Amino acid sequence: MLVEIGRYNRIEAHVVVGALEAAGIPAIGFDGEMSLGEGSAFLIPVRVMVDADDEREARAVIAEALEG
Repeated sequence: MLVEIGRYNRIEAHVVVGALEAAGIPAIGFDGEMSLGEGSAFLIPVRVMVDADDEREARAVIAEALEG
């Protein structure tokens, strides 16, 4: 089961997904293209999702990245 670990603008979402994948945690961004289809670029946040089993580690990776 996938869980949402945060909502970010399109650029931030790519960075977060990359950081998670670099840490060995598979991640995906949902709704990234919705803002383009609606003509409201950057207004609709991207939901970053990970497997429920990886949620705790993913949140730690994100927290560490934000501190640095």
